[in-house]
Amino acid sequence: MAGLLPHLFFEHFGPTSFAIEDGGQIIAFLVGFVSQANPQEAYIHFVGVHPAYRAHGLGRKLYQRFFAAVGSRGCRAVRCITSPVNSTSIAFHTRMGFAMEPGDDEVNGVPVARDYDGPGEHRVRFHKALS
Repeated sequence: MAGLLPHLFFEHFGPTSFAIEDGGQIIAFLVGFVSQANPQEAYIHFVGVHPAYRAHGLGRKLYQRFFAAVGSRGCRAVRCITSPVNSTSIAFHTRMGFAMEPGDDEVNGVPVARDYDGPGEHRVRFHKALS
């Protein structure tokens, strides 16, 4: 996944993007930013955890660090999206306190925004209020 992490993410979103390394290898990362349109909201753009390191709490650790970073910048909410077929991601976000936003359709009983990322690219939209 390293090819999907251009340096621009860490150059322009450095204060709100994080990576965890083990032995010099990136094993987990989160790329997020504060919204320019609504500075009280933040957005998680891209997250990944190496398969060998899943179920070790790294995703939770990255999200908590992101929540603290954007909260200290005045954000009161976080948004993100996932694919409606990614049941693991949906379950993770729900456990992290995210609520699914209403959509204009459903896929497998999950509300989706149709064509959110282009034709046929439906997405589940999440929202979490920060305390």
